[in-house]
Amino acid sequence: MITIYHNSRCRKSREALELVKESGEVYEIREYLKNPPTREELRNVLQMLGLEPQDLLRKRESIFKDNYRGKEYTVEQWIEILVENPILIERPIVVRDSKAVIGRPIGKVVDLLHA
Repeated sequence: MITIYHNSRCRKSREALELVKESGEVYEIREYLKNPPTREELRNVLQMLGLEPQDLLRKRESIFKDNYRGKEYTVEQWIEILVENPILIERPIVVRDSKAVIGRPIGKVVDLLHA
């Protein structure tokens, strides 16, 4: 099964969703702004991505600039910040079985679907 952490307002996220649909595989759309991941889900996704929470941050978002830029936090604090402010999570994230990619560039989604 495929899960896509999706934001319909994002062009890259819409492109990734189209690729997922075209794959013919069973998928779930997770509108993460309306239904944010839990701490545990986010930890699992980060592990599959091989990233730290800071690597998942959308640093151009005003909420990041106004509240978090230049500050030091622990891994667990960053996870909490991302759960509380899902707009800061880079998108799209596509999860297939035990692997995940951030769909930027979109070719990463293609590679995941054809792996």
